[in-house]
Amino acid sequence: MEQRILAPQNSVMARIQYVGSAVTSNILDRPARRLRQLRDWRGGRFARVFAVLGILGPGLIATSAGNDAGGIVTYAAVGAQYGFGLLWMMVVVTVCMAVVQEMCARMGAATGQGLSDLIRERFGVRGAAFAMLTLFVANALITISEFAGIAAVSELLGISKYITVPIAAVGIWLLITRGSYAKVEKIFLVMTLAFFAYPIAAILAHPDWGQVLHQTLIPTFPRQHLATYLLLFVGTVGTTITPYMQIYIQSAVAEKGISMSHYKAERADVYIGAIFGDLISAFIIIATGATVFLASHGQGVQINDARQAAMALVPFAGKYAELLFAIGLLGASLLAAAVLPLSTAYSISESFGFERGISHSFKEAPIFQSIFTGMIIFGALVALIPNLPLIQLLIIVQVINGVLLPILLVFILRLVNDRQIMGKHVNSRTQNAIAWGTTITLSILCAVMLASIVLPAMGIPFLS
Repeated sequence: MEQRILAPQNSVMARIQYVGSAVTSNILDRPARRLRQLRDWRGGRFARVFAVLGILGPGLIATSAGNDAGGIVTYAAVGAQYGFGLLWMMVVVTVCMAVVQEMCARMGAATGQGLSDLIRERFGVRGAAFAMLTLFVANALITISEFAGIAAVSELLGISKYITVPIAAVGIWLLITRGSYAKVEKIFLVMTLAFFAYPIAAILAHPDWGQVLHQTLIPTFPRQHLATYLLLFVGTVGTTITPYMQIYIQSAVAEKGISMSHYKAERADVYIGAIFGDLISAFIIIATGATVFLASHGQGVQINDARQAAMALVPFAGKYAELLFAIGLLGASLLAAAVLPLSTAYSISESFGFERGISHSFKEAPIFQSIFTGMIIFGALVALIPNLPLIQLLIIVQVINGVLLPILLVFILRLVNDRQIMGKHVNSRTQNAIAWGTTITLSILCAVMLASIVLPAMGIPFLS
């Protein structure tokens, strides 16, 4: 008989909850009966405030999770190569991400089910298999990028990656399977706070704020190197609206027992989270553009190692910029390298009804344990490949995420517009226009990007 592990130390939501902030993490831990009590107290002014605080969380956590090792490096690469030229895209992506994540949160509140469960019920085993395969590939690649981030930190600190990566892989596996991960994940979270230095670094770099505002509001396109521009464009979308973020936010809302009658606060959380997370991303671009790009006299720089990415923190940290960047990158990599394999194993196991839980042995839960352990081993082994271009790998993974994203978006859009599932809570015309526009536009951009890679290799000039 299937046994669902609900204890905080074994729940995938508990594993992910620290990715946001300590405050929202503690809120996420509150049981459903606490929410019911808050609903009963809604007659008082202060009770309504507490009810709102009791619901906030998943949106902020999901968007903060997007700023992992691959995200940081991708945003830094955008700023180093094109300065402020892609800031306008962050505005567009923020709107698109807010709409997509709101749809998933609404489905969680309206149905009380996670995305993988709904996909299996609506599209059957084959549809669920296709969706979960997409999620598995995307998350496996991101797991590789997290171990690549650990390897990049090793190079930055002058330590062999053949020492740090295996230690990190074994350490993460033991921390989670032995139940001691909750004791150290707060440390990982604190380490990621180093990236909050980017807004300060951006201000201290004294960029031309008029130019920043202009390029934020007015789209600009380069006259040359369009293929590279398109690659970073798709990569930025892929690292900002990642597939696992949509799986997480719907599962979190469903697990918290948030109903549509109390959904307004959750919707606000989603929108606030989208703005907050992408503001940090924009500041990474601004800080890198005002330092690395400016130093190139407008020619642009292709980031090839972690030291170049760390240069953006020099205005804030000075000679300690590399150390600060290394601490942040290591914390973000360790967090995601632990969370992603675990959340993937839970999602796939739940989707097909397999036994799941880290307290189960390989014999008791072979599928769950194989996915979780295999992703960690595979990610570490790829990161250990000699002479692997780590920074380029981090960016390419985000690009592949961008290519896979439309597949999951189609499933989400078909579910959220199904009145048998959502009733009166289906998408509005505006929401559909933005979400379908995002899906179709990204699909076209991915096709053009792939053509820009394949056709020149065949001797056919394209976007050159």
